[in-house]
Amino acid sequence: MTSIPGSDIQVRHASLMHLDTIIDFNAAMAKETEDKELDIKLLRRGVEAALTRSELGFYLVAEHTGRPAGQLLITYEWSDWRNAFFWWIQSVYVSPEYRRMGVYKALHVYAAVEARRQGNVCGLRLYVDKDNRIAQGAYASLRMRQTHYDMYEIEFDTGQEEDDANR
Repeated sequence: MTSIPGSDIQVRHASLMHLDTIIDFNAAMAKETEDKELDIKLLRRGVEAALTRSELGFYLVAEHTGRPAGQLLITYEWSDWRNAFFWWIQSVYVSPEYRRMGVYKALHVYAAVEARRQGNVCGLRLYVDKDNRIAQGAYASLRMRQTHYDMYEIEFDTGQEEDDANR
């Protein structure tokens, strides 16, 4: 656990003790950012997997005076060009009552220090909604910069393969 000097915010690696908090934060984030209701049973299995299988990544949680205030998830991408990993920052959420208090900054600084300490991490990456100017400003203030890449995806659902084959 670490804290930012002059702050009441402490950051630590999450454990199964934080499972319900992380589930609640992820559900709140999906509702707030995409107006999406998540399947809580599926979400629980996904969060539990990340908390128990280090090869998938790890969660960090921030606490303000001992109360959960925010979280982020780190996942890994191997870069053959750099012979090192990028750490992807995902599932960022700060509880509304703790916003603009340095919670994300504390999480970010902790992740950056830990990444440098590992020695096999070449950088941090994340994606952000193109219209989320507040988040973009927060990331820019932490020396992150926009890249020239756009993101594309295909999201697979049960039966998706059959749909693709019939096209």
